[in-house]
Amino acid sequence: MSGAIATDGEIFIVDDDSAVRDALRLVFELEGYRVSAFPDGISFLAAAKLRMPTCVILDVHMPGRSGLDILSELGQHFAAPVFMISGQGDIPMAVEAIKQGAHDFIEKPFDADTVVERVREAIAARQRSGQRSGDLILGAFLGEQQLTPREREVLERIALGASNKEAGRQLGISPRTIEVHRARIMEKLGARNTADLVRIVYSDARRH
Repeated sequence: MSGAIATDGEIFIVDDDSAVRDALRLVFELEGYRVSAFPDGISFLAAAKLRMPTCVILDVHMPGRSGLDILSELGQHFAAPVFMISGQGDIPMAVEAIKQGAHDFIEKPFDADTVVERVREAIAARQRSGQRSGDLILGAFLGEQQLTPREREVLERIALGASNKEAGRQLGISPRTIEVHRARIMEKLGARNTADLVRIVYSDARRH
């Protein structure tokens, strides 16, 4: 997807349910976004090779290749935030989506205005992240760890004492998603709890 041309304000919606596609298209267009809707992952991937959207809303359960399969093909470093949506969501599925690079996980039925707000927050958070890339207070330490870019952002906020709700608001994702990232970070760094995690981070940072 690295050769895709970035677009300004275009939302990609991928869902086999035409009613969901039409409803989301309407609310986002009313908010001033341009919308491209796809009934399956294959047509979406073809479009994503040519242009990079501002955000992607991707359904988990679709005929043929599932949303998780499509997410896996996009890769961890896909530039646009990807929201996974599902009417059959559960914690293991949400964890798997986050592990594969999803920005957040939204369960159906959802309120359209809430989805728009979360997408707006995600876009703003991604823009802020781009403006301050390389400015992480724990840059030296984080650069040596097997953490994803999103995990690094979450870890910085944890180290600064942000709650799940505060960190989620700053990064444009839900507190539950912060919890998933926190658990994975602790597992990777061998921390037993949050206090232990902060001690590990600052201990290693001082050595660098």
